[in-house]
Amino acid sequence: MTPQTRRRPVRRALLSVSDKSGLVEFARGLAALGVELIASGGTADALRSAGLEVTDVAVVTGSPEMLGGRVKTLHPRIHGGLLARRDHAGDRADLAEHDLPTIDLVAVNLYPFEATVAKPDVTLADAIEKIDIGGPSMIRSAAKNHAYVAVVVDPADYAAVLAELEAEGGQLSDATRARLALEAFARTARYDAAIHGYLAGELGGVEAGPAELPAVLSVDLGHAAALRYGENPHQRAALYGRFLEIAEPLHGKALSYNNLVDTQAALSLILEFDAETTVAILKHNTPCGVGSGASPLEAYRRAFATDPESPFGGIIVCNRPFDLDLALEVDKIFTEVLIAPAFSADALELLKKKKNRRLLRFHPERISGDEPDWRRVFGGALLQEPDLGREEIAACRVVTARKPGEAELRALQFGWRVVKHVKSNAVVFAGPDRTLAIGGGATSRVDAIHQAREKAGRVGIDLSGCGLASDAFFPFPDGLEAAAEAGATAIVQPGGSVRDAEVIAAADRRELAMVFTGVRHFRH
Repeated sequence: MTPQTRRRPVRRALLSVSDKSGLVEFARGLAALGVELIASGGTADALRSAGLEVTDVAVVTGSPEMLGGRVKTLHPRIHGGLLARRDHAGDRADLAEHDLPTIDLVAVNLYPFEATVAKPDVTLADAIEKIDIGGPSMIRSAAKNHAYVAVVVDPADYAAVLAELEAEGGQLSDATRARLALEAFARTARYDAAIHGYLAGELGGVEAGPAELPAVLSVDLGHAAALRYGENPHQRAALYGRFLEIAEPLHGKALSYNNLVDTQAALSLILEFDAETTVAILKHNTPCGVGSGASPLEAYRRAFATDPESPFGGIIVCNRPFDLDLALEVDKIFTEVLIAPAFSADALELLKKKKNRRLLRFHPERISGDEPDWRRVFGGALLQEPDLGREEIAACRVVTARKPGEAELRALQFGWRVVKHVKSNAVVFAGPDRTLAIGGGATSRVDAIHQAREKAGRVGIDLSGCGLASDAFFPFPDGLEAAAEAGATAIVQPGGSVRDAEVIAAADRRELAMVFTGVRHFRH
């Protein structure tokens, strides 16, 4: 019999849980299999109330709970029973000499430290009392000795463990015990990281709070998917965390590393638009075009018109359900990924006909808006608050003699929403409901304008009378003058240059309207 198929009996179980969901049903199932139940304090009371026979931990240890419950299970008669190697002669001798009962299964979940410190009025004293000591100790003892002992830290595992015990005559396989041990160590790692992060802020002199960055950055994300490769075929890659719960795959090949990067960019962009039906097209983590309209199809056509050359092999995201009209139009070209909050049945049927196309349903309600942005640097990481700024251009400061008209304000607002998602230096020429030309990733703002103007000319887009959004200030008047020569009549930018007066004077000479937001939106 191989280690993966070897099974060991469960004759005695210790239950000590803070979260009692599913506890009685699990314990009742164990008792029906003849398993002796040991439990601590409140857990024992809950089981007795349900009519189950249970032995108190204090009876096993011969020592009462003390220090207000701080010491209950920290005893050799508990940890000896958990750590004893059943096949080890010395351990068996110690068990016999000290009359130690072996424990074959532990179900433990921990004091709710994370939930406690998440409360706005929590005190340090409250947090300290929710640091579990006996629970993690039992979990680690059982998980270390998983060759003989099963440890269950998640009530969601009760049913599967019970089902295996019932099917296998009261025994659990080595594979199950190993899986449960890994879950257990992951849980204690997260728990310790949460405690360390909180106390580092409290005791390290850094004020804690939802607007603050942590004093210590701890990252603990479960493996979600193995990827074929990274940005290039010679790079290994994997996905961690719960991204696939937010962007749920419905059809097609597994997402690649680059697909995932593009999907993140697409979702970040489309979340700028909620009131309007909007479609965005992206390629290589960069917007090709964005459009709003009365229907998804109209919005798509406006987005596509910005750059008809680039969408092939790109990503399309819509903030409304993907209907058949949009599906028929999109089906005319090859796209890597289509994203929407829902797909109509007929659209889904059509789009699934191409196996290489990935379809994703995104769940905006599952996105936490305050998750920080972070990226790797040699030897560490950079962390920042997410760029959630949504400036209303109509409320911003007009700095020129001429004020923007209503259509110009709408164009500036549209372009301003998009430009923060274009790699800097970035500019967006826009109309009231669509992008007209996009320039990004340039080493100068003038180059970004020329880049956008050249693309517009190549695809036959007239920029006359449009608005222009710039993610950062114009350091010299030359960028503004290039925008005016391209056809822009209104400009929105953060302002803040030492030469703002020169730039404003240049705008007035050309009778441009210009708005300063006071907020920059670099995307490096």
